[in-house]
Amino acid sequence: MTPALPRRTLLQATLLAAATPALPHPVGGAHAAAATLPAPAELPAPAAWTLRPFELKDVKLGEGLFATKRRLMLDHGRGYDVNRLLQVFRANAGLSTGGAVAPGGWEGLDGEANGNLRGHYTGHFLSMLSQAYASTGEQAYADRIRTMLGALTDVRAALRKDPAVLSAAGRFGTAAENVRGSYQYVSLPATVLNGSAAITLSAWVRPTHSADWTRVFDFGDNTTRYMYLATRNAAGVPRFALTTAGPGAEQGLDGTAALPIGRWSHLAVTLSGGTGTLYVNGAQVARNTSMTLDPSSLGTPTNNWLGRSNFDDPVFAGAFDEFNVWSRALTAAEITSLQSSRAAASAAGRGTLASYAFDETDGGTFTDASGRGLTATLRRTWGGPSHPGFLAAYPETQFIDLETRTTSDYTKVWAPYYTAHKILRGLLDAHLATDDARALDLAAGMCDWMYSRLSKLPDATLQRMWALFSSGEFGGIVEAVVDLYAFTGKAEHLALARLFDLDKLIDACAANTDTLDGLHANQHIPIFTGLVRLYDATGETRYLTAAKNFWGMVVPHRMFGIGGTSSAEFFRARGIVAGTISETSAETCCAHNLLKLSRLLFLHEQDPKYMDYYERALYNQVLGSKQDTADAEKPLVTYFVGLTPGHVRDYTPKQGTTCCEGTGMESATKYQDSVYFRKADGSALYVNLYSPTTLTWAEKGVTVTQRTDYPREQGSTLTVGGGSAAFELRLRVPSWATSGFKVTVNGAAVSGTPVTGTYFAVSRTWRSGDVVRVAIPFRARVEKTPDDPGLQALFYGPVNLVARNSATSQLRFGLHRNAALSGDLLPSFTPVSGKPLHHTLDGTEFAPFFEGTEDPTHAYFRRYEPKVVLGATDSGVTNPARSDGTTLLDEIWSAAPFTGKAALVAHVQNTVTSWVAAGLLSRPDGEKVVTTAQNASYVS
Repeated sequence: MTPALPRRTLLQATLLAAATPALPHPVGGAHAAAATLPAPAELPAPAAWTLRPFELKDVKLGEGLFATKRRLMLDHGRGYDVNRLLQVFRANAGLSTGGAVAPGGWEGLDGEANGNLRGHYTGHFLSMLSQAYASTGEQAYADRIRTMLGALTDVRAALRKDPAVLSAAGRFGTAAENVRGSYQYVSLPATVLNGSAAITLSAWVRPTHSADWTRVFDFGDNTTRYMYLATRNAAGVPRFALTTAGPGAEQGLDGTAALPIGRWSHLAVTLSGGTGTLYVNGAQVARNTSMTLDPSSLGTPTNNWLGRSNFDDPVFAGAFDEFNVWSRALTAAEITSLQSSRAAASAAGRGTLASYAFDETDGGTFTDASGRGLTATLRRTWGGPSHPGFLAAYPETQFIDLETRTTSDYTKVWAPYYTAHKILRGLLDAHLATDDARALDLAAGMCDWMYSRLSKLPDATLQRMWALFSSGEFGGIVEAVVDLYAFTGKAEHLALARLFDLDKLIDACAANTDTLDGLHANQHIPIFTGLVRLYDATGETRYLTAAKNFWGMVVPHRMFGIGGTSSAEFFRARGIVAGTISETSAETCCAHNLLKLSRLLFLHEQDPKYMDYYERALYNQVLGSKQDTADAEKPLVTYFVGLTPGHVRDYTPKQGTTCCEGTGMESATKYQDSVYFRKADGSALYVNLYSPTTLTWAEKGVTVTQRTDYPREQGSTLTVGGGSAAFELRLRVPSWATSGFKVTVNGAAVSGTPVTGTYFAVSRTWRSGDVVRVAIPFRARVEKTPDDPGLQALFYGPVNLVARNSATSQLRFGLHRNAALSGDLLPSFTPVSGKPLHHTLDGTEFAPFFEGTEDPTHAYFRRYEPKVVLGATDSGVTNPARSDGTTLLDEIWSAAPFTGKAALVAHVQNTVTSWVAAGLLSRPDGEKVVTTAQNASYVS
């Protein structure tokens, strides 16, 4: 009996045999030339979408809160040197970096904040530039995109080839430069030492970095038998050592001072008759007269390297000029003679065992002038990519290591497919924005390379990889791969997208089984945007069902009031919000990706809850994550949003170039992407957000312009321009807009009753000049944390108002003291003149969360209503509470709005009667409460 094939194998076979491309433009071959690739201007909308989004270029931002925030990011995008981003790519390929300094932080090279995500920030920056260009049409952004695409094209081409010497000005002539981050070294033939017992090794070096243990040379077999000269030991000074029994048995020589960075230094070691001497710039700095080992003790070493270590030390960064090896110990005078001239013109003469002048200007080999013909070769520590489509800012070794890794160690492997996703997404966005076919060619090559690796792995290996925290994180790569498939139609690309299925998670969410507790939040949120796109491409409902259920497990059960989620990057137990508040709450990436997921789900199913969430997270966490300060060097975006009392937002995460700074750049250049959607058949226009924008609906021949200062204004005015068109205008009625939502067209009220948390429809043939006015009265309200109802957040309409106070303990406030008959809590506050949305209470100012300041804030406060106060009149009665924490005042005001004072008094009477009967309130105190309700005056 033939064994059944695994599900993944069957899927791959089916896909490869009969894939149905979204576009009839298959790419020719695995590495087709850029000219053969299609360059559509718009990502094709899947048939499964019942709505269609508009492109960024079709929705222009008007002046207002969003435009002000975006302007800061646009200036950053225009001012940051993209050559710094490209440095890590060029270095990895052994190309000249033009002196550019790597961005540092998570984009750092070895020894700088790990650096194992380098390249991810370049992808984010490409996406940001692409969105900036699509939104503004400003040529400067397109020029920067094309510069980056040209550089990345050169990088991929260089990675396909053997490394070539990078020449630089030398001490005497031409030097060989080793760019930091290049992973390149010089390999000498095995016979270079020739069994000599006496020896001199001499080199001119110009270090460009102060990393410890980088080698001038290292001759040996492994980490047991070797002889090396390091530019810096752990104490920062040069060291020579020889051993046949590992580090503990090293016989060495240590210098006395650090070599200067960026300047030429001459190093020489002599060893003969048991005496070793180390010279720096002609001066003797160390001498050891009791050395029992000499180079002949090593035999014929396998590894004879310039710039590389037999240990896992950084490759030498800098330049070499003249490396010579003699089979004798030079005299001090001969060492001195090497300081002022080339070896050939010195008293020492050329090395008799090996002599390299590094005068070559191209190619990857160095001629030996000793007469022994020992040609040296420039190599990469990792060899080269397994596939010509490979593109990255670090070696392929991280991807290879992940395939056998069973535990996470981000210092070795830190989410390589996450980094690949950011680069891939940036390339796709660049193609969409500029129609530059190079971007699509690079993206297609990356996916061809990934498929060539992953398709060969067993399903069990893939499941283990993707379940690894951090190391196996792959971000939104599935979404990006499916988007690429829509362009290329290559069956392998759709098959690749399905190779990232994490079945345990997908199956649990499809069954609506909540297993999120303890999972890394932002590792998993983007998985579900990919699943929605997989559903679009395959029709497999399991994917869409899992994504919908996952969203419902997070919103609202693991959501902070500002729309964010996660604590110290992880999901916690369902329904625990107060218990997860910390300095590391609400990672900003999580909000960014939940917005993307909400948007995608709404395109399938027009449940207003998705756009209610979108408004919440956008107008609060996302806007508030951007500091209101200009800076060309930093995007000034939060990583975590601490929700502890008195927290001061950190807009410059210490390590820099973090994931959240990357997504923050993207968020700030696409604020308008979900303001409007249209039905697939063109019969309706959805207005999801109230934002000053102008929509150009080309298919209808009309424009729709919103003029508003929302959320500083409680409503919006929409004006139709252009020609005439028949369609239904669907205006979102926010879930918090409990009363007063009104719509007029050309001054006349529209019939119908708006329902909270739905869309209010106005259907007509629209003509140029038609004016729609939407009134959306705000009210102040609180949201209670589910696990601690007394801990609350204050909202005014869509805006979270935070208390600005430096106290580091929870503030206590009572809000019912002068509540309006509508239930609005705002009358208990005092507005601040000249500062919209700012109010004070008990001497503390409340301000919108979206203001990107460094004021200490309290996003949550402790509700404190010790007395029953109605209409600003104190009854003198202690405010009792039920066992669940609900107070008498809570229950009284839960019935708001009231049609008038009589309705309120009647409700107070009924509530008091109930509480007295339950033994929660004495009859005399109940009578005082009712009397107070009757005598007090209320704001309507």
